[in-house]
Amino acid sequence: MTPAVVSSGIAKAFGDVRAVDGVTFSVEAGEIFGLLGPNGAGKTTVLRSLVTLLPLDRGEIRVFGRDVAHEKMAVRRLLGYVPQQLSIDGALTGWENVWLFARLFDVPRRVRQHQIEQSLSVMGLLEAAPRLASTYSGGMVRRLELAQALVTRPRLLVLDEPTIGLDPVARAGLWERVAGLRVEIDVTILLTTHYMEEADELCDRVALMHHGTIRAMGSPEKLKNDLGSTATLDDVFRHFTGGQLEEEGRLREVRSARRTARRLG
Repeated sequence: MTPAVVSSGIAKAFGDVRAVDGVTFSVEAGEIFGLLGPNGAGKTTVLRSLVTLLPLDRGEIRVFGRDVAHEKMAVRRLLGYVPQQLSIDGALTGWENVWLFARLFDVPRRVRQHQIEQSLSVMGLLEAAPRLASTYSGGMVRRLELAQALVTRPRLLVLDEPTIGLDPVARAGLWERVAGLRVEIDVTILLTTHYMEEADELCDRVALMHHGTIRAMGSPEKLKNDLGSTATLDDVFRHFTGGQLEEEGRLREVRSARRTARRLG
């Protein structure tokens, strides 16, 4: 079976800062795969390159066999993407937000209404769909963004810090929905998160990034066992990163996170 994602020696620099430096990994079809690491590790750069928003300096990414650099439109048709920054319009209803995505991504008219309803239903938002998105709670906003990403029936769902700014109850509810997607619609999921307990419970495999490179990769259970019988994924994180947050680029990322948290309420 063709892997969902194959990243081969990819690199990306911003001026003198090498954000990603020779990153190689693969994601199997049907897998939930997590990219973990401190701020500035290069996770978002990897995801933005994968979804065709950033050109690579070196290396190659393939999505279900399609070359990200040379087959951008074909790759985009395979993807659903939820970025860190909010992508909904509070002046539109939940239904209208998903309908807008369906139009933008050329969902055929004959199936458009059905796919909108199904996406909202999977996220538990069908009843709230007629309401303005500005009235939604933080957890509902994130679920609406997932509904937007799902309306095109993607084979790969890419989630960049989807629970940022959410309280523990909303986070748990969102991850429960995400975990159910693999069964309900047969989708592969690639995500980033700073919450190690979420990655431990949700992901089949994880890759831990630091200073733009992958320092460890495997199932959460294997990585913990390699460190010791009582180790947690937090211990694994500290072991490979020294428990330090990357300073370069942190201020902008923190400001972005705080803006998102405020908008999510």
